Amino acid sequence: MVDRVYDCIIIGAGPGGLQAAIYLGRYNRDVLLLDRSGGRTWHARHIENVLALRDIAGSEIIERGLEQARSFNVTIERKRVSAVRKEGFFIVSSSDSAYHARFVIVSSGVYDVLPPFENVFRFLGAGYYTCVDCDGYKTTNKKLVVTGNALSSVNLALAMRQLYTTDITFIPFGFSLPESAQEVLEDEGIGVITEEPVRLIGDNLLTGIEFKNGKRFVCEAVMASFGMKLNDDFLAGLGLKKDAEGFKYVVSGVYESSLRGLYIVGPLNTGQDQVVIAAGEGAVAAIDINKKLLEEKDVRAEEYAGVGHA
Repeated sequence: MVDRVYDCIIIGAGPGGLQAAIYLGRYNRDVLLLDRSGGRTWHARHIENVLALRDIAGSEIIERGLEQARSFNVTIERKRVSAVRKEGFFIVSSSDSAYHARFVIVSSGVYDVLPPFENVFRFLGAGYYTCVDCDGYKTTNKKLVVTGNALSSVNLALAMRQLYTTDITFIPFGFSLPESAQEVLEDEGIGVITEEPVRLIGDNLLTGIEFKNGKRFVCEAVMASFGMKLNDDFLAGLGLKKDAEGFKYVVSGVYESSLRGLYIVGPLNTGQDQVVIAAGEGAVAAIDINKKLLEEKDVRAEEYAGVGHA
């Protein structure tokens, strides 16, 4: 016998999960938020594109969000979810517990693949960037290096030149740059270095890159493109619909996945990966879940009335 069935279990305290928790808590729903801590937003040092917040650390957004969710009686536990399955209710498992819920919101996010450069963590979000939409503005008029491990990073270099700075050098990492691509870069005034980077250098500020041969190149910022991985191992076996590349999850207009009752918000779905967008998705999902919970109660009431009338 199940002791407790939550109205909703939220997996991950990212902006989407926290916003959903706040909405559902304000509806006086029984909500459990499971979070393993950390995450992409948590590691962001300076977020400057959130309405009315000129500059805020990602960790502060998360801490404030957790406090706000608790104020609306959301239960929060530090857990790493290992599996989700549906047997009437959803069953969300960790290494030592299993929880039941009518609905689930997944907000577990993604993580950037980082190259094997020494000091990359030191400068992550402070000179070394991975998101044009988040941090491109910080490279304005700076001496910039663009690097990546795929040909698509050439397009990144071209975009950075159009938007932020003309002083760009491109460094392909782990692949040979086709002659045609090199010509395009040169036509745009973007230099190319084919040496292998091994270290980011600088004290408090990024000042350059050191190569395997010991040479150094002066720069003020690095915009990198090495891809990302999804924090979604616990969804394996559910057979959820994904995009044409089989990478991200396809969701409806209210962020419900192909499995009824399971919602996916934030960068796991095919939408844009931004704090404000993920938060909006969490709000939309929570409003829809509350609506469905109301409808379920209405149906049960009608069924009960029908039995009594008969």
